[in-house]
Amino acid sequence: MRRAFSTEYKLSIIQQAEACQHGELGELLRREKLYSNQLSQWRRERAERGLDGLKKSAPGPAPKKTAEQKRIEQLEQENDRLRKQIEIQ
Repeated sequence: MRRAFSTEYKLSIIQQAEACQHGELGELLRREKLYSNQLSQWRRERAERGLDGLKKSAPGPAPKKTAEQKRIEQLEQENDRLRKQIEIQ
């Protein structure tokens, strides 16, 4: 199961990591059961978007189409199918 981290926790870890002396960062990550890439990502998100960047985001890639776009596509396909059905009759 994936762990979910609060904005406050992420910010706390970033601040603790910045305060670490040489060689202490690994100890912090092991104690908190984190990976260095998680810390790097959190730092990058904070640098790019501030505290809003640390808020939860949905995992995985962003959907390519919105629900509304998918529904429009579905209705257009149904419309085409019905037009063809009318032409046959």
